[in-house]
Formats: sequence, structure tokens, C-alpha cells
Amino acid sequence: MTVPGLPKLRLPAVFAGCSLAQCRRDALAGLNVMTLAFPLSMAFAIASGATPEQGLWTAIIGGAIVAVFGGSRVQIAGPTGAFVIINYGLLASHGLGGLLLCTFMAGVMLCVMGLAKVGSIIRFIPYPVSRAFTKGIAVLIISSQIKNFFGLQVDAMPVDFVGKLQVLATQGGALHGPTVALGAVTVAVIGFWPVKLSRYVPGAMVGLLLATAAAWIFGFESSLGIATIGSAFGSFSSALPSFQMPEPTWALVSDLVQPAFTIAMLVAMQALLCAVVTDGLLDQKHDSNQELIGQGLANMVGSLFGCVPTTGAVARSVVNVRSGARTPVAGLVHSALLLVLLVAAAPLIVHVPLAALSAVLVVAAWRMISFKEFLRLGRWPLSDSSVFVATFALTVLTNLTLAVEVGVVLAALLMVKRISETSQITAVDESTETEGSQHSLVGKEVPDGVLIFRVFGAFFFGVVDKLDDELKRAKREPDVLILRVRKVLAIDATGLQALEDLHAKLRAKGKHLVLSAPHTQPLAVMENAGFIDRIGRENVCPHITAALARAREILGLPPVSEPQEPHEVIATQRQELEAARRELREALRRADRILDRPAHAGRDPNHDKA
Repeated sequence: MTVPGLPKLRLPAVFAGCSLAQCRRDALAGLNVMTLAFPLSMAFAIASGATPEQGLWTAIIGGAIVAVFGGSRVQIAGPTGAFVIINYGLLASHGLGGLLLCTFMAGVMLCVMGLAKVGSIIRFIPYPVSRAFTKGIAVLIISSQIKNFFGLQVDAMPVDFVGKLQVLATQGGALHGPTVALGAVTVAVIGFWPVKLSRYVPGAMVGLLLATAAAWIFGFESSLGIATIGSAFGSFSSALPSFQMPEPTWALVSDLVQPAFTIAMLVAMQALLCAVVTDGLLDQKHDSNQELIGQGLANMVGSLFGCVPTTGAVARSVVNVRSGARTPVAGLVHSALLLVLLVAAAPLIVHVPLAALSAVLVVAAWRMISFKEFLRLGRWPLSDSSVFVATFALTVLTNLTLAVEVGVVLAALLMVKRISETSQITAVDESTETEGSQHSLVGKEVPDGVLIFRVFGAFFFGVVDKLDDELKRAKREPDVLILRVRKVLAIDATGLQALEDLHAKLRAKGKHLVLSAPHTQPLAVMENAGFIDRIGRENVCPHITAALARAREILGLPPVSEPQEPHEVIATQRQELEAARRELREALRRADRILDRPAHAGRDPNHDKA
């Protein structure tokens, strides 16, 4: 029995409907994904300032929880590049305890968002904002690898992008040649690894294994001074991390609210983007709100065991799907095999060169940037290009928290701009034609002193100024103002307030406001706010004919009997109907030719005569 609002445990149902052959394919997909997740999990953790064990445990715990509780059947979760910079900053300013508490808080926020069913909203963050985040983070990931890739002997690298470039400029003469050579060879191996073979063994795993084997066999650490996990972290433990309950204080929680919100938004955006991508590959549909709950639980539980933030990883999930995965079994197998490898290979992991892990991240980040996107900016609308450039610049040059906050605000403003562009308010008269006899002004008499405005689209705060402009443009104050709102599908509080103000101004001057054919949502909003009673229910009419009759009644004019449909209008409508029928017949003929079947096949022979 499922309790509404609580996370669903989907695994028993998956096992019940999973054939032996599919389970075998899922297990093989989990093995393939594990070979990609192993080097990336360690690399992202080290780049964040954490230990490689934390990265692996994040993939193990987070991946398993998301597989069980997430809303996508094939998503693979773990540490990703989106959190490298913010994790590094939190560790530097608040230590490991602060990072874990922040991760726990972000998990709570994600669960609340999922229970509040805002997943469908987050998915609609504009493309320029989400892509700018991705590319900005990729640039930051590359900059974060300057120390390990070039073997620079500096105690600590600056957190900001400009500071890292300054270190590279001042320490450029102190590059460690063997480290650079090993990193460059690893990049070449990963970059030139055949795509066909990547489906079975990812290039990142091959490059890491070759570099580690070379460092171990030839003793690069002692003979050439190449840094390894062992030299940097001392040891590598395969023991289960200890349980750590957060110890929050009010001051610490206050400091962490903003970065926790940033982590939650990044998790939500990347996880839902990943789910959309896998949906497209499988022609399925995920549950966005359930996915947020699964991601929230993964971060809450993971933070209690020392894990860094986790989210859906696009590259790993795509590899999972292309390897044959169709159920969450693959995600569980991926986590289980990572655990086995963590325990079995712990003595060997200390020999992994940091330059090789840096090469893995450099290649991954380079592929994230995709410079073709920048070349397309000139063909985008100016507003979209400006939002992209602003979000990208803020991500790279300031901090990720500010970039996420500004990006979300820009996304909202861009949405309002789009809505206001599609919404229209225009003055109409007898010469204006609309569909349907009841809604047409043709043949109807508009009395003197009556002004009619037609409103099209959403009546939000971005559209209110248009109403004021149209009233000023009319250059006359009507005795009765009729607003035709039959094509207004939604209204918000600002739009309602604009109607309240308009009604108050007209009433103060002895004028009247009449609404024609309000739609369901606007009518419910006005009813709940008491506006219908204030304007008078008799002034809310079902169609324009009734609205004109009400206007005549207000003006004290005698009612006008509705004339019969003019012969010319009937003839015009018949012509339009016949033209539509011809277009339909031609479209059906084209469809028959495309499908290579005889005309009228599968259809009623009298269809065209209907």
C-alpha cells in the first residue's frame, strides 16, 4: 500500500516484472557503468578537496538509494562536476562538518520540493541558463586541475578562477615535466580511445589503469616524484565510513542556507535533465517529483556517512541505457560492484597518479564545454544570448551560489518576457472578426460610449502595462468598458489587482466595467477574491452578445433584437469550410503516398464526402 506523498519503494515491483534475460542485461550494464564511475567518483571527490574514498562511497550509497527511490528507471547517481567548486569552497570555509551539514540540508530541501510537486517546474528552466551553468562548471573543473595536472608545488590553490590563473602564470616555470607528460599521455589515451570500444570499456578506465600500472611497475612515485593517491592522502581505507549525526548551530545553519539551496538546485536541474535525456533514449517518462525525493534521500543519508553531494550523472546514465539497462537493477549492480572493487583493490588504489585522475576530469570537462554552443549564440534571440553570457560569466568569475540565484531569477524574468510577448490587449470594433457567431462583432451594433478590448494570453504582471497603454491610446473614456477575456487562460494576483484598480477608477467616475466570457481559472480566481461580487455578477457575461446587451442596459438604451446571420457571412464560412476540406483531402493523399498505400486504404470510402 502506498501512502500519498511518501516515497515509493519500486524495487520489489521491478524484480517481479523483470525477466531473467533482462536482469542479465541490467547486470552487464551495471558492470559497464561501474568501470566509468570508478575513476570519475574518485576524481571529482579529490577535485572537491575530499578523499577518494568519499567519492566512491558517494557513488555506492547515493547510486543505490536513487535506484530504489528515484523516479527514473535507469538513472545512475554519484558525485559530478557540478559540485566541485562549491564543495571546495565549503570545505575551505566550514570544514568537512559544514559540507556534510550543507549536503543534509540540501537533501531536505529536495524532499520538500518533491513532496510539493515542483519537479515539473524545475524541468522548465530555460535552455540558455542550464547550458551556461554546465559550460561554466566545466571551465572551473579544468581550472581546478592546474595543480595536479602540471605538478605544481603549491600549498593551496585559490578557490576563485582568476586566482588559479594567476598561480599558473607565476608558477609556470615550476612545471613538473614527468607529471605533465603522464597527464598528457593519459589525456591522449582517453581522447583517442575508439567509441565502439567505449561501450564495453570506457576510455577513462583504460587511461587510469595504464597510468597506474606504469607508475606502480616503474616506481614513478619514487624515481620521478609523480604524486599518487598514497603520497597525497597517506593511505586508502576500504572500511565503511562511520555514522556522523550533524551538529547544527543556528549561526552555522544561517551561513549554509544559501549554499544548501545552490546544491539543491544543481542536484534538481542535473538529475531532471539526466532523466529527460534517458527518457528520450528509451521513449519512457520519468516521475520528476519522485526523482527529487529519491535525490533528497540519497543526499540526506549519504551525508550521515561522510559522502559529498550526489546527483544523476548524464554520461553514466547514457552509458547505462546504451549498455542495455531498463530497470533500477543496473544502478544497484553498479553500486554493489563499486563496493567490491573498493574492498578488493584498496591496496592498489594508493598507486593511482593524481595526474591521471586530473586527465580524466580534463577530458570530461572539455567534452562538457562543446564550443559549438558558443558559435550558435549569434543565431539566438538577443535576450537568450544575453542570459547565457551573463550566467556563464557569473559561474566562472564569481561563485556558483550567486550564479545559481541570478540564473534562476533570469529564468523567471525570461519566462515573464516570453509570456508578455505572446499576450495581447487590443481595442476591437464591428470590423473585427473572430471565430463563431456568438463571439463575432460582425453584424452587431456597438453603442456610442462603449469601448471593447480583447485580451489574449495570460494576464500576469508582465502584461498589466499593456492594459494601461491601450487605455491611454484610446484617448477617450468610455461609459462602459467591455473586456473580452475568453482567451485569457490564466491570471495572477497582479493581473487581478490591475482589474481591481481599473474597476475602482471607472466606478469613481460613474463608469462601468463588463467582463465577457471569462475562462475557468480566471473566473475561479476572481470568485475567490470576491471581485465578482464587487463588479456585480450581472456584469460578468457568457459571450460578447450578452455583454453588449448589458452595456445597452447600463446606458438605458432599448435592447436590440439579434439579426439573422448575414448571407455574406454564411457564404464566407461555407467557402472557408470547403477550403479546409480540400486541404484535409490533399493531406490524406500525401500521407497515403508516404505510407505507400492505395488512396482511401483503411478509411471509409464516404469519408471525403462527409
